[in-house]
Amino acid sequence: MSVAEILEEAPKRTANAPAAHIFRPDGYPELDPSSIDTRPLRILMPSYRSHTHTGGQGVYMRHVTTAMVELGHQVDVISGPPYPELDPRVGLIKLPSLDLYEKPKVFLGLPAMPKRAMTNWIDFYEYTAHVSGLFGEPRTFGMRLAKYMKGRAHLYDVIHDNQSLGYGLLELKKMGIPIAGTIHHPITMDRRISLEAADTISLNLLVRRWYQFLNMQIKVARELDPIIVVSESTRRDVSKDFGIPPEKMHLVYHGIDTETFKPLPKITRKPNRLMATASADVPLKGLIYLIEAYADLLKEFPDLELHVVGKLREGHTERTLTRLGIKDKVKFHSGLTNRQIVEMYAQSTIAVCPSVYEGFGFPAGEAMASGIPLVSTTGGSLPEVVGDAGLLVPPKDPAALAAAIADLLRNAAKRDEYGHRGRTRMLTEFQWKDAGQNLVNIYRKAMDHAHGRPQAAQA
Repeated sequence: MSVAEILEEAPKRTANAPAAHIFRPDGYPELDPSSIDTRPLRILMPSYRSHTHTGGQGVYMRHVTTAMVELGHQVDVISGPPYPELDPRVGLIKLPSLDLYEKPKVFLGLPAMPKRAMTNWIDFYEYTAHVSGLFGEPRTFGMRLAKYMKGRAHLYDVIHDNQSLGYGLLELKKMGIPIAGTIHHPITMDRRISLEAADTISLNLLVRRWYQFLNMQIKVARELDPIIVVSESTRRDVSKDFGIPPEKMHLVYHGIDTETFKPLPKITRKPNRLMATASADVPLKGLIYLIEAYADLLKEFPDLELHVVGKLREGHTERTLTRLGIKDKVKFHSGLTNRQIVEMYAQSTIAVCPSVYEGFGFPAGEAMASGIPLVSTTGGSLPEVVGDAGLLVPPKDPAALAAAIADLLRNAAKRDEYGHRGRTRMLTEFQWKDAGQNLVNIYRKAMDHAHGRPQAAQA
C-alpha cells in the first residue's frame, strides 16, 4: 500500500523503529540518539526506469527500498515503465510514459506517434525528442513527477531521487521538501566511452545528440543536497564532471543480495567455462575486450567455453565474433531469472567482469557472493568492490585479461581461495541493511537542515 493509505498506521510502527545512531553516514558526525526523532519516515523514491532488467538502478530500487521497510519506514516508489518488482510492503505509484523504446517501429526505425501525444504537451515533447535522436525520458519523467506531486508534498518527509535528475525535482524543492539524490555514476563517462567507440562521423554526432540530457542532469545535481554516491570512484568523477564539491557528497555503498547469490555446492563446477554478465554492444561494459582475450585463450585451452548473460544484436560485437571465427563458440543467454544466473555461476569455472567503467559493479559483487573466482578490471569502482578477493587487471587490455584468466585456469587451489574470499567479502562488507540505515541517517540530517531545527522538535 502507499504512504497515503497507511498514514494512520505510523504510530503503531514507532516501537519497531531502529536506533538512528548505529551506522554513521560518511561525512556526517555520529547522530545523538537522545536528540533525534526516531519515528518512521515517509519516503518517496522517484525513478524513471526501475525494472531490474534495466540494470543496476533497478536492482538498487528493489533492495534499498526493502531494506528501509525492514527498518520500519514507509516507502513509495514513483516510476515510469518498465515498472519495478518491489517488496509488497513498498508502495508503487505508476507514472506512465510513452515507453517508446518498447513500441513497434513502423517507419525508418521509428515508432508511430501515439494519439495521446497529440493532445498532451509532455507526451508530445517525449515523442518529438525521441524521433529527433534525443533521450527525453529523464526530462519528461521530471515533468510528470512535478505535476503529480502538486498538493501531495505533505505526504512525505523526504524525496530520494534515483538518478533521474530532471528539472521537475527543482519544482519539488520549491515545495519545501528535502530532496536527496543518488548518482550511481556520472553518465558523462558513458558518453565519453561511447564517443571513443564511435567509428564514423555520423555515429559520433548521434551519440552527442542522444546524451544532451546530461546538461540538465548536471544543472539539477548541483542544486540537490545531499548528493549520495555509491563509491569513492563515483565521488571523484562526479566532482570532476559535474562540478560538485566532494564534501557535498556522501558515500553509501550498495549491498549485494547474498541470500539469492550464494554458492550451490550440489552443482558440479565445470573445469573449462568462463561466464560474464555484460551488454553486448554497450562500450562501457567492455565485452569486446573479453571476446578478444577469449580468442587468444583458445590457443592454449581449445575446449574453453564462454557464456555471456546478455543479448547479442547486430553491431560491432557480432562483427568481431565473425571476424575472429568464434561466433558459434560464444553462447549468449537472455531473459534469465536470478536463480538461473546463480546456477550458471555454480556451473562455471571463472567469472569475468571486463567493464571499462562501473559506478559500483553489481555483476562483480553478485559473482563473488556466488562463490566463483573473479577476474575483474580496475574500471571505475571495481577495485573498491573486489578488494583483494579477486584478480584485477587494467581495463581495455585483452592480453592482461587473458593472462589473469589463464593463471586461474591452471591453478585450482587459487580458484578455490578466491571463491571463498569473494563470498566472505560480500557477507562482511556489502549488506543492504547497512546501506538502508546509512541513507536514513542522511535523510534525517537533510531534514534538520531544511527545517532549521532539531528533529526531536518536529514530532
